[in-house]
Amino acid sequence: MSAKVHRLDLKPMRPLPAGRAAIVTVIDIGSEKICCLIAKLRPSSREREGALHSHDIRIQGIGYHRSAGIKSGVIMDMDAAEGAIRRAVDAAERMSGATVENVIVSVSAGRISSDTFSAEIGIKGSEITENDVHRVLQAGREFSLADGRTVLHSLPIGYVLDEQRGIGDPVGMVGNTLGVDMNVVTADIAPLRNLVLCLERCHLDVEALVAAPYASALGALTPDELRIGTGCIDIGAGTTNVSVFFNGSFVFADAIAIGGHHVTMDLARGLSTSIQHAERIKALHGNALAGGDYDDTHTVTVPRVGSVMDEDIMQVPRSTINGIIRPRVEEILEIMRDRLVKSGAFGVTGRRMVLTGGGSMMTGVVELAERILECRIRIGRPQSVEGLPETAHAPGFSAAIGLLVYPQVAQIEHFEPRKSMAVLRGAGGYFGRIGRWLKESF
Repeated sequence: MSAKVHRLDLKPMRPLPAGRAAIVTVIDIGSEKICCLIAKLRPSSREREGALHSHDIRIQGIGYHRSAGIKSGVIMDMDAAEGAIRRAVDAAERMSGATVENVIVSVSAGRISSDTFSAEIGIKGSEITENDVHRVLQAGREFSLADGRTVLHSLPIGYVLDEQRGIGDPVGMVGNTLGVDMNVVTADIAPLRNLVLCLERCHLDVEALVAAPYASALGALTPDELRIGTGCIDIGAGTTNVSVFFNGSFVFADAIAIGGHHVTMDLARGLSTSIQHAERIKALHGNALAGGDYDDTHTVTVPRVGSVMDEDIMQVPRSTINGIIRPRVEEILEIMRDRLVKSGAFGVTGRRMVLTGGGSMMTGVVELAERILECRIRIGRPQSVEGLPETAHAPGFSAAIGLLVYPQVAQIEHFEPRKSMAVLRGAGGYFGRIGRWLKESF
């Protein structure tokens, strides 16, 4: 028996107006900072083959504030979180001259994960019509959820015609059975409800909740990377998430509640220094990979926790600092690697991976990631955005920019689980089949 489905009472994302510009406001809520962007989305006149962007983005207002009352994406103190969100939104409003009412918001809490489902209908040898596609997508909406989970996204990966997978648009083709493979991204409903409640206390209506892995990839990956198959790992302060795109489709997502702040806390505890000093030491002297004589002979001045006017200080070899940093970064990357491999999604990345998020800027992370993931790695930053301040052209803003891309792709989603759910056969072999196809073809 399938468990009861819980849903947030959110209306479907409204499509962008055809042929007209639209003002969109997004809020990326992280454990370290809250970023609010107000932007004008204008229909693009440029051809962008394979790109998900249908609109040009111009930033009109930006505001960010240090997070408060939030841990690993979860609201821990409603009043503190509300205050931080209000300040970020207020700064963006003052810069743009606009008043914010509706927002698109990132979600990093709730144990985000994705599963692949299949649905199939009979078409009896006739030519496939738009109505047939609609029917199979309707069937694809009927899936079961574990108790206490809710659907964030449900997207078609590809259509199946008489067991031939990977079909982008089956309309006009002939066959006997039409199927669809769908990537369904879910999360625990309780932290999402608290997030929506916090935003409502700020007098903001939530237009859409977007899984952080999805937003990060939309903001950091190039059109070619979206098409040929690429993974995106976002190392934030309180969480790290991973997503995979293949053939322009979002096919996998996962997240863990470990991030750069855990490295900071490891340093604070290991060096017996304050959290503030640990963060500074990590940024200025930390290296996730370094070693050798230089690290043994060069020291860093570290004030002891509780010292007054930094009177009680010690000299710590850089090798000691890096010896604290590396195990935690290795843990994060190894968990990401293992989950990608276990899901089968690693095979479709073609050993291409993009690192983004504030944690990706730590010295040595790229080199360590290349060793652990055995991938070609680049740092992902926001792209093709007008009016974005230079300070925001950084990996830590990829998810926020991805939220501005989301309204341009939201119409492809199909996520209304029915009460009379039919448990669909799993399509867990999908990635395996794609992986074999890649090996055979290339």
